[in-house]
Amino acid sequence: MRAEERQHRILAQARHQGRVEVAVAAADYGVALETIRRDLSELERRGLVRRTHGGAYPVESAGFETDLAQRVTLNVENKRRIAAEAVTLVGDAETVFVDEGYTPQILAALLPTDRPLTVVTASLSTAAAVADSANLTVLLLGGRVRARTLATVGSWACAMLSGFVIDLAFLGTNGISRELGLTTPDPVVADVKAKAVEVSRRRVFLGDHSKFGASSFCRFAQVGDFEAIVTDTGLSSAEAHRYSLMGPHVIRV
Repeated sequence: MRAEERQHRILAQARHQGRVEVAVAAADYGVALETIRRDLSELERRGLVRRTHGGAYPVESAGFETDLAQRVTLNVENKRRIAAEAVTLVGDAETVFVDEGYTPQILAALLPTDRPLTVVTASLSTAAAVADSANLTVLLLGGRVRARTLATVGSWACAMLSGFVIDLAFLGTNGISRELGLTTPDPVVADVKAKAVEVSRRRVFLGDHSKFGASSFCRFAQVGDFEAIVTDTGLSSAEAHRYSLMGPHVIRV
């Protein structure tokens, strides 16, 4: 099998399973571990995967995006810790925007319910998860629902957001880098996220370490737009310090 064909299959496997292991791939293709490592290095050079210890995971792009079903199975414990830490930053906010995605959905379920709080979201899953709380008022943005993420997008969602002044926005992303900022594969998703950034007084990014250093098609914010970044210890302390120099307080849990 030619290297190009093997790399194509490895990428397909990574996108289907959410991760590829060097040892497993070497056994599957009957090649040396170093051969798979070279394949992954080439795929990383092309911006298609990110290397980790012993394997790699796919980078989301204009042509590929994980769905919600995959997201609820990847790095779950990290996402729970991140959400639990991020929710402590609510402070005295009375209006909160909660982004689409699994980590923000976990956070929404942890929002304080002992006082009135208005939650604005584009995510049907998030709205359903918190709508039965007596002290939470949930505003679901209108628009077209993306089947992949069960979130609304389009001009109606953006128009609704433009009429708000939100105290605090909790945002996720498909990729975050110091050079390119926060990016996502779909322009209509980027529009909603950018509008949320624009109308919010405070902004917190929450995402696991796999998002860092990756980039996708559409930029919606810069790193310096955020007061805090909440992630896990998979992001090295040195790299966290580099992000903190751009403005946000970086919290690793």
